[in-house]
Amino acid sequence: MKNTFRPLALVVVAAALSACSSMMQEQGPKAVAKLEPTRGNSTAGTVTFAQQGDLVQVTVQVTGLKPGQEHGFHLHEKGDCSSGDGMSTGAHFNPTGKMHGPQDAEHHAGDLPALKGDANGNATVSFTLHGVTVGSGPTDLIGRGLIVHANPDDYKTQPTGNSGARIACGVVTKA
Repeated sequence: MKNTFRPLALVVVAAALSACSSMMQEQGPKAVAKLEPTRGNSTAGTVTFAQQGDLVQVTVQVTGLKPGQEHGFHLHEKGDCSSGDGMSTGAHFNPTGKMHGPQDAEHHAGDLPALKGDANGNATVSFTLHGVTVGSGPTDLIGRGLIVHANPDDYKTQPTGNSGARIACGVVTKA
């Protein structure tokens, strides 16, 4: 009986190693943005981006949100938070000229899922993006501004989603 299980065990181990190896090869460039509060606000956090094949895995940790409320969350054209109000980041990042909208419909490359503050005003979420890249091409996120807005995104108002003031700003940089 021992001889029957040994070859099977080797096949299982080989398959597992192969799967791990291919998953590791899928990992591509990474980027990070440190969100800092804009003038008069307290929202801050860290966002990481990791290229995984044709998708980008995003992990968000933010504090200082309005408890229980959704907040618009967008990548903007310019990696410049110098204005103090986030306006120096420009418009939504939209290299493909699409309409503003939610992730499950036509949308700007910079349209991200909303952030929702928990009872303490914190949000920790992960999601996957398609149509953007980390480190290459016209949809590259590196060097873009990242903004948390004061209000929810209605995903209808063009071109901004009517999300209100910019309460946190960061620049996406290569990790």
